[in-house]
Amino acid sequence: MPAGSALFSENNLRSFTTSIFLQIGCSEAHASLAADVLLRADLRGIDSHGVARLAGYVRLWEKGRINATPDITIVHETPTTATVDGDSGLGLVIAPFAMNLAIEKASVYGSGWVAVRNSNHFGIAGYHALMAAERQMIGMAMTNASPLVAPTFTTERLLGTNPICYAFPAGNHPPVVVDMATSAAANGKLEIAQRKNDPLPGGWVQTAGGESSTDAHALKSGGSLLPLGSDREHGSHKGFGLGATVDILSAVLSGANYGPWVPPFVSFIDPLPDLPGKGIGHFLGAMRVDGFRPVAEFHHHIDQWIDRFKAAKPIDPLQPLIIPGEPELQAAHDRKKNGIPLVDAVVSDLNTLAEKFNIQKLEG
Repeated sequence: MPAGSALFSENNLRSFTTSIFLQIGCSEAHASLAADVLLRADLRGIDSHGVARLAGYVRLWEKGRINATPDITIVHETPTTATVDGDSGLGLVIAPFAMNLAIEKASVYGSGWVAVRNSNHFGIAGYHALMAAERQMIGMAMTNASPLVAPTFTTERLLGTNPICYAFPAGNHPPVVVDMATSAAANGKLEIAQRKNDPLPGGWVQTAGGESSTDAHALKSGGSLLPLGSDREHGSHKGFGLGATVDILSAVLSGANYGPWVPPFVSFIDPLPDLPGKGIGHFLGAMRVDGFRPVAEFHHHIDQWIDRFKAAKPIDPLQPLIIPGEPELQAAHDRKKNGIPLVDAVVSDLNTLAEKFNIQKLEG
């Protein structure tokens, strides 16, 4: 366990997180679901998107940007597609609603696709994509985010980290889960480095003038994240293209805000300026495997795919090939057994919330 951190049980953190969501006015069902999304991130080792984000959701609620009791509605629909308006609710609640709708449509018609507007940060994309994989469907989830990424050849922040996830069910193996930001690194990794006072690897951020930097605080002085690939010579135009695709599917298609107009996760601009759309946007999809071939045949071949890739000759015998989703699954096994590590700065933030709402503090 890293220095300056403590272990907490899943049940302890789940109870605490649910209590905070109840305190801001969420229903028991919404509070439980929102806590589940955050805990899944912590269990899977994605610490940047777990309970460390809880204080941010509370600040959004305090600023009136999160509606704790949203009326989530379907505003446009065909047999296989829909657009959902989240009524400024928690993305942690709205995105599962939308994915369940996509799964329902896929159950009947073979595939379902749902665009979302008027939402907020939805946690890890993997949570939502795995909802489909758990139903033996192929799941896809993506979201746009506040602008921190400068497209190739620019210094202006125009895109978010805009994560995308695909989840593929398997037979004898766990699902293959490709869950990634379309930037060189997720903003949450910068926040982790800031809390630990660590430098960043090269190629993650640039200064306001476009020079490479390893300063975890570079964004606070006008810098920006770089697209996946870091620079043109290493394929950043591909990361820019992926980020643009997420932005268009999530927001231009749904009526949410896009590009530089996506509201920040926690706004220090009060009030927000006039925006072209509603909230942030998501895009979720589910496809039935048997819409393409018998499920048993697919399971056989994806298991064979996994086995063959796992047998790839490694450069270093101590570092074998890793199937997408394996590290997160291993982290979940370990953390369910041994506890979830939280750095002291996160514990302090959470206990500040406990004081604010007069609930029991966390104790490692």
